[in-house]
Amino acid sequence: MEDDAHGVHDYLTDPRNADILISVNGELKKRDEAVVSVFDSGYILGDGVWEGLRVMDGGIAFLPEHLKRLWAGAKTIDMDIGLTKDELTARLVDCLKANGMDDGVHIRLMVTRGIKKTPYQGPRFTITKPTIVIIPEYKTPVPEIVNAGVTLFTVHVRRTGPAEQDQKLNSHSKLNCILACIQADKAGADEALMLDPMGFVATCNSTHFFIVRDGEVWTSPPEYCLGGITRGNIIHVCREAGIPVFEKRFSLFDVYSADEAFITGTFAGVTPVREVDGRSIETIDGPVSQKIREAYKALQARSLTPIA
Repeated sequence: MEDDAHGVHDYLTDPRNADILISVNGELKKRDEAVVSVFDSGYILGDGVWEGLRVMDGGIAFLPEHLKRLWAGAKTIDMDIGLTKDELTARLVDCLKANGMDDGVHIRLMVTRGIKKTPYQGPRFTITKPTIVIIPEYKTPVPEIVNAGVTLFTVHVRRTGPAEQDQKLNSHSKLNCILACIQADKAGADEALMLDPMGFVATCNSTHFFIVRDGEVWTSPPEYCLGGITRGNIIHVCREAGIPVFEKRFSLFDVYSADEAFITGTFAGVTPVREVDGRSIETIDGPVSQKIREAYKALQARSLTPIA
């Protein structure tokens, strides 16, 4: 199915992925043998937290930041991961070494509350330690998508506030984003642009959104979007490079008339946007976007935790 799909998370087919070993609670399993119980909290309820990690040039990019967010999410849902950060890092490294992987890899690290004695939401019905799954795959973004830029469609599904579900929580419960993704797919777009409850731009369904206006970089305030690792690093490199960057409320008026626009994420880094709701962005992959992308790549290279 992946060859028929489109979007920023599409990747080039790699036959090596057929033979990867997946870590399930520390045991390495072949792809078709890597399973969890139907009583697992993640399967029954989406009760868990996760991280996406990038492996390049013999190291894992921004690993401390990802682990910090994972632990913060686990604490928020009152879940003890059951390992120290060093122990989980060792498990990640062991999995990568077992697969002989050191570059061009994307990892999905998932931690659910564990197996329940019966299907029910109460954590007290959990009878095992958390389930920890590590899926490493060779993934290279499709060059045509990155080079041509992506299209966005503004959906009716809104990002919720902390009173409903705090968007800072990188949980397995992603139905809000899935519904947005479905609407964007039906509209023929690559990604959904989501608004906050007041109608200001919030974020995309699986990436963060930035615009460039008169040399300034704008992104939404943090209240209605995930605390993205890449998002934060883009803000950081802008400040280092002397590019004015603002976390501020802005509307679709500002988007449609933007000079440049791009989305960010762990998988593809910085990807230009060519169209939003049928309105062409003035410059695809303009000079500000290019400068930011190169600065981000340099920061990413400096952030690597070696696979040793």
